[in-house]
Amino acid sequence: MVIDVDSTLSGIEGIDWLAALRGPELATRISELTDRAMRGEITLDAVYGERLRMIAPTRREVEALGVRYAEAVAPGAIATIGALRRAGVAIALVSGGLREAIVPLARLAGVDDHSLRAVPIRFDEQGNYAGFDASSPLATQQGKAEVVRGLALGAPVLGVGDGATDLAMRPAVSAFGAFTGFARREPVVRGADFTIESFAQLEALVLG
Repeated sequence: MVIDVDSTLSGIEGIDWLAALRGPELATRISELTDRAMRGEITLDAVYGERLRMIAPTRREVEALGVRYAEAVAPGAIATIGALRRAGVAIALVSGGLREAIVPLARLAGVDDHSLRAVPIRFDEQGNYAGFDASSPLATQQGKAEVVRGLALGAPVLGVGDGATDLAMRPAVSAFGAFTGFARREPVVRGADFTIESFAQLEALVLG
């Protein structure tokens, strides 16, 4: 199973949380760009680097985001992932978010570092923003399909996520569920095989 992080496993959009640290004007601008990308109105490719350059998050801020991700974890998500793993379901987290911020949440969920795919960020010696891995497929609109194919999870594979970048994994999975527990994006719902409102529902769907 492949699970998204922002607005799926956790109830926040990490890039929007970081933008809010820079004040309401930038927060609104970044949030609008994020929402348009998640709806598929613009490509993630067009805004990924721009958003990070505008925010220029520090190492300390990214570490604080890691704490916030864990605090905002979806209700029942940790228990559901534990139950799925005990039942033999392989779990991978695939996110366009910043890897360094997501690692604590992945570990909380019992997902090892190898099963986490996200975008690495770089800092200089003083902890200031120094760029991101622009070669990562996860910084692009269609990249999740490529990443999922490389995971070798076996079959069948269920993909779960809330945004257009998650729907893009549909050709690489057996089925895709639009997660609507935090945000309902109609273009994603229309393209999904079904909707999932909660992790309890996800557990019931997979384990019966």
